[in-house]
This record gives sequence, C-alpha cells and structure tokens, in this order.
Amino acid sequence: MDFINAIVLLLNYIFVPALTYGSQLALGAIFVTLIYGVLRFANFATGDMMSFGTMFAVLFTWYFQSLGVSLGFLPTALLAIPFAILCMIIYMLFIDKFVFKYYRTNKSPPVQFAMVSIGVMFLTQALVRIIIGPDDRRFFDGQKFLIKAGEFKEMTGLNEGLAIKSTQVITIFVTIILVSALFWFLNKTKTGKSMRAYSDNEDLALLSGIDPKKIVMVTWIIAGILATIGGVLYGLDKSFKPFTYFNNMLPIFAAAIVGGIGNPFGAFLGGYVIAFSEIFLTYAYKKFLVYILPESLEPEGLVQLLSTDYKFAVSFSILVIVLLYRPQGIFKGRLL
Repeated sequence: MDFINAIVLLLNYIFVPALTYGSQLALGAIFVTLIYGVLRFANFATGDMMSFGTMFAVLFTWYFQSLGVSLGFLPTALLAIPFAILCMIIYMLFIDKFVFKYYRTNKSPPVQFAMVSIGVMFLTQALVRIIIGPDDRRFFDGQKFLIKAGEFKEMTGLNEGLAIKSTQVITIFVTIILVSALFWFLNKTKTGKSMRAYSDNEDLALLSGIDPKKIVMVTWIIAGILATIGGVLYGLDKSFKPFTYFNNMLPIFAAAIVGGIGNPFGAFLGGYVIAFSEIFLTYAYKKFLVYILPESLEPEGLVQLLSTDYKFAVSFSILVIVLLYRPQGIFKGRLL
C-alpha cells in the first residue's frame, strides 16, 4: 500500500504537472524551430508573442462572459481562441511586412535578424502592458477539477490523493491534436512539402517554382496558431501575467535546441525533456522516500536537489551542456 501511495504521489506532483508543462513548452519550442528552420533566424520575441496572442484570448473571453456566453464545464477561453488566433496572425503578418521583410530582402545575416527580433520583443511586450496591464489576470471558468484529491482518497482508500485539473487534460489533449495536425501538414500536403524544401535548400526550392512569399506567409500563420494556443493553454493552467511569458523564453529555447533546432519533432520531445528535468530536480522527495524506505532510513531533510527558485537554472544548464557536447540536438536540425 505504501508503494502505491508513493506512485500516486509522483503522479500528482511530478508526472501530470510535467506532462502539462512539457506540452506548453513543446508548442513554444515548435514555434521557435519553425521560424528558425524556414526563415532562418532565432526569434527572441517568442515568449512575448505568446503573451500577445493570449492577451486577445483574455479580452475575448471577458467579452463573451459579459454576454453570458459560456461552454459549460469547459473554459470559455476555448471559444475565444479562434478570434485570438486571427488577431495574432494579423499582427505577425504586419510585423513581417514592416520589419522582417526589409532585412530578408537585403539578405541580412541571422545575427541581425535576431537583434531585430529583440526590438520586436520589447515592442510586443509594451503593447501588451499598455492594453491589458502588467498585473495577473485570471480568465478561467468552467469545471476546475476532473478528479479531486479528497474524492480519490475516498474511492481508493489511499493516504495520497490524485488531483487532475481540467486544464491539464485540455492542454495534453489539444497539444496532441495540434502537433499531429502540424506533422501531417508538413509531411503530406503540397504546401508543407514546399516548406520543407525551402528549409533544406532555398535556392533549389526557388528554381523549382516554389513561391517564397507564400512560404513566409504560411510559416507566420502556423507560428501564430502555435503561439496563441500555447500561450492560452499556459494561461489557463497558471494565470496570465505578461512578464511570466518573457521568463519562459529560456526553457522554450532550451527545448528547441535540445530537440535539434529546425526540427519540429525534436522540439516537441525537447519540451518534455526540459519540463521533466525542471520538476524532477526541484521536487522535494522526503515524503516519497518515507513511503518506500524502512523507518530507520527515513530522511530528516527535504531531499531536494535544487530549490524551486533555481528552476530556470536547470533549463540553462541543459542548454549549455547540449551546446557543448551535442550542438545538433537529439535530432539533426532539419524539418521532417
């Protein structure tokens, strides 16, 4: 019985939260790797673009709530996502037309693109704070828990309870659907194959008759979808605070590089590698060890490798190690 309690404890505090957080990071990492793979620059505005799309979802959610429109046990934000995506795509295409297009036309080096993206990051961050403010905004409604810890204890007779939030299930479910659709698009459709060809060899793709303007536009559209949905899922699970999304830029880039920058499947797996690493290394294992060890060997301290304050240090350390020993990442950096 103690062993089962230990397993439930890990499920409740490590595996379910890590799967949820990893799904959110995976969408952001795919955003980064898609922009890098097709447009060939590191977009440091990723976190704030996710924040920008989420901002529209929050505003539309509040509007629907004011009209009395809801989805019952599901969060109203799911109804707002399509409208937020549309606003985000318009913003991204606007930024590309009036900012990135100039440097792309002049064949600017990737470093210059990266510096420009930092400018876009500050602009986007300022717009979000002006429009919705810097404070914590909660926009979740509907059923909060699918399983409550107390109910689980009553059903099983265990000491440990398992609590599963509806946002966690929604995050994992939506991520699987979205990533599956993206991989199908890249591998099975004519436009997806054109994007892969453009990523592999731009000059050869142009000689083959591929329209670069269409490729750029489709890339930004897909990126807008990923940024908005990833940001909304994170906001529903935690809450919406603009600066938090800026902080997420480090684990998102770490996930993209661990998986192999330019490879969507690698970025997808990289999100879970970073999430599980952060949570595994910052969790206090005292209670878990009490369940599985004899009483004479029970620890007195928290048995915590790192404080939760150092969560981002885990991402940074993994990023540095990968860049030093396997800079190509888990997979070779190219679109699948």
